[in-house]
Amino acid sequence: MMTIVAHVHLKEDAGREWDAAMRTRLSAAKKRPGWVGGQLLRQSDKPDRRVIVGTWKTRADWEAWHHDRQFAATRGRLDGLESGPAEHWWHEVVVDVRKYEATPPRRSKPAINRTSRAKTKKPRRR
Repeated sequence: MMTIVAHVHLKEDAGREWDAAMRTRLSAAKKRPGWVGGQLLRQSDKPDRRVIVGTWKTRADWEAWHHDRQFAATRGRLDGLESGPAEHWWHEVVVDVRKYEATPPRRSKPAINRTSRAKTKKPRRR
């Protein structure tokens, strides 16, 4: 696996719009062959900075994603919100440890709620 880390500097007050566009891009990337996972990070002390961490099975998978129509659709929107070009670093993944393979499971509702709902249901008509 390969991981790319990108550091991005945003224009003033562009964070919300940029984050929304990047969420759209990451959602589309999930459907691509070779996609493993990704993160969008915001520095707590520098609200105009972002770090994108994307992991792919191969660098070729990542490069193919850059020729995808959905990738290109967000490129102009993101570029217009950045104050300069992003810096990128490639890394070979040596160890990948995750608690969850995908998003964490949703919390189930307390058993009390399920029980109380079952008691209030109306019987079916036949």
